[in-house]
Amino acid sequence: MTTLSDASAGVAEVSVRARIRSAVWRVVRGTSVSAFRYRVTGLAAEAAFFTLLSLPPLVLGLIGTLGHFRSMLGDDTVSDIRTWVIEKAQTVLTEQSVDTVVRPLLDDVLRGGRVEIVSLSFLVSLWAGSRALNVYVDTITIAYGLSGVRGVIRTRLRAFFLYIAGLGVGLVVIPLLVAGPTLVLRWLPEGARVLHVLYWPVLIVVSIVFLASLYYLSVPVRTAWWRGLPGGAVALAIWALGSLILRLYLDGSASGVSVYGSLGAAIAVLAWLYVTALAVLIGAALNAEIDKLWPGEYTARARAEVAEARARAAKKQLRAAERRVEAATTDEPEEPTAPEEDAEPQEAREPRGPLEARESEREQARPESRSA
Repeated sequence: MTTLSDASAGVAEVSVRARIRSAVWRVVRGTSVSAFRYRVTGLAAEAAFFTLLSLPPLVLGLIGTLGHFRSMLGDDTVSDIRTWVIEKAQTVLTEQSVDTVVRPLLDDVLRGGRVEIVSLSFLVSLWAGSRALNVYVDTITIAYGLSGVRGVIRTRLRAFFLYIAGLGVGLVVIPLLVAGPTLVLRWLPEGARVLHVLYWPVLIVVSIVFLASLYYLSVPVRTAWWRGLPGGAVALAIWALGSLILRLYLDGSASGVSVYGSLGAAIAVLAWLYVTALAVLIGAALNAEIDKLWPGEYTARARAEVAEARARAAKKQLRAAERRVEAATTDEPEEPTAPEEDAEPQEAREPRGPLEARESEREQARPESRSA
């Protein structure tokens, strides 16, 4: 009896493992197919480009805003920010460009002048940043098979407001991430060990929650928030691995002569942004594939509506094509018919025209004259 129960338990365990392997393989295969079908690599490059395009005007606008709060922040803080920006600019631009363009512009902006430059910088940053985020929102919508559910204008507005919200969260979270450990050590000197242990786990959890929220807000129909967690975890893992590989490559290539010259730093930032965008889009494709295999209530209903709408559109196009074909066939000229073989003889044919009638009368009069 014990042997039979052990055997049945072993068979059940093997069956469960086989199901898990089959499900994992289906998810991996579907995610790979979706990534290639929806051009994830190309869309990641587009998102990385617009993100890089939005960074300089964003930094310039933020610095201009800080210039108006010099009395609150203090001259030392503003001076440190100015030095940091100049150091970063020197890694991308030449020394002459920094001295003739960057330094005078920073001095004018930090003094509270050049309001038009600050305003224009924010506008350019909002356009480029929301354009980059629109790539994520649109790609996630297409990956879920829900293109057309949310219109173009609503998608663009959703990306714009998500970018604004991301800026607000970044302005709050980034200073906490940078200054948080220092403040904890200042207030709780004995908490250094706890900070060292909890820093990375907290950062990982916050990153996954942020990615899951991005996926949740990008889907055009209602979904459960936790459905974005698998893609967020995979995206974070891909980003960490890709960043490590990119850093090793850059460390190895920096030892020799750089082919890109002064553009090396900008290209390195662009490559890192590309890795980030690629990881986010692959995580979105993973979530979409999981939802297709085990769909939620609202996404399944929305996919059925999209499929029905596409079927109706295809039928309309087919009917329009049939009508065009029918109209073309009815408008064609009739082909000329060949003359019949058993037509009337030439003598029996009635004369046509006055000359032909006179000739016919003469022919008929000749036999009569001969007989007379």
